[in-house]
Amino acid sequence: MITFDEALSLIDSKVAPLGCERVSMEEAAGRTLATDAVAALPSPRHTISAMDGYAVRLDEVEPGVPLRVTGEVRPGQSASALASCAAVRIFTGGVLPEGANCVIMQEYATRDGDSVQFAPGFGPARHVRQKGSDFDRGDVVLSRGTKLDARSLVAAAATDAKHLAVYRQPSVSVLATGDELVASGSAHESAYAIPDAIGPALGAMIQHAGGKVVSRGFARDDLPALERLAGQLAQDVDLVVVTGGASVGERDFAKPMFAAHGLELQFDRVAMKPGKPVWFGRVKDCWVIGLPGNPTSAMVTARLLLDPILGRLQGATRGHLWRSMPLASALPATGDRETFARARWDATGLMVLGNQDSGVQGGLAKADWLIRCPSGQSELAAGTMVSALQF
Repeated sequence: MITFDEALSLIDSKVAPLGCERVSMEEAAGRTLATDAVAALPSPRHTISAMDGYAVRLDEVEPGVPLRVTGEVRPGQSASALASCAAVRIFTGGVLPEGANCVIMQEYATRDGDSVQFAPGFGPARHVRQKGSDFDRGDVVLSRGTKLDARSLVAAAATDAKHLAVYRQPSVSVLATGDELVASGSAHESAYAIPDAIGPALGAMIQHAGGKVVSRGFARDDLPALERLAGQLAQDVDLVVVTGGASVGERDFAKPMFAAHGLELQFDRVAMKPGKPVWFGRVKDCWVIGLPGNPTSAMVTARLLLDPILGRLQGATRGHLWRSMPLASALPATGDRETFARARWDATGLMVLGNQDSGVQGGLAKADWLIRCPSGQSELAAGTMVSALQF
């Protein structure tokens, strides 16, 4: 059995990014850059106005003394040079005329035909955005490994790229094992059936992490049938996520079903709570992670270990973002395993959920943070700063 940090280190050292492909800007959301995004144009492309107003030479302006208005500049238009003792009407984003060095906001301007005068107090800001002040041509705007969300897509599009090189999305199959499992909505038809609550949740988590779920289902505890299924899955996808059957009981077939196809275990069991039975291995070109059968244990373990696997497959260069946060309630002492306590955030800090049992499902919806607790940690009082990961 290894520690949580050792499991993360193994994932980081063993899992390599998949190949890359080029996609359009419209297809890039949620993908991870495989190369730096380099600017083909400066931003701004020209020196422009940051306000609606009048472009002037600042040393020619005296409050109350009119200047001639010799033209107008709108965004996307060229601008003639500014004449002496003159002003040009300009709009936000308009190219600053040669010779102008200031834009006076229209709120300070009084226009009278072809002349304009300005009220006192229009400075000291000049309201000019210099060419290339955001980034210049050839600058790296986004680094390789950046996950493209809505904000980073603004910067990506501003480079004037038509296509972006991104890592290939990992294809993933999710398989829940257990004789008791049935599709949600049909468990009421059998007295001992349990709805598959893990599969849909893992599918959502995988998609959020950038993976592509190509199949999701559940299977009975029948080893020959599971072996056949394992062989097919390992040929079809980059990653298989299997839940349940992870212990060493007579009906725990998650590892044996892949052993028949040459499973190479990277780790087997991690000293963590919840999630001790988690395991990770490889079958030829396919990675396999086995998660506990309890939905809460499966989801916590997936956040802690499945997310990094998906990230590495997509070239992610940053691991978990742990934050130092205050407790709003006492945190019970931990035992001999590193523990990840579920909590929710409110205005006063992290409220530790009262029921930390691995089988809890209803309370899972209330948990939005995981608190990292070293083994053997004493009870912590409210107000103590702890290390937490968004769940």
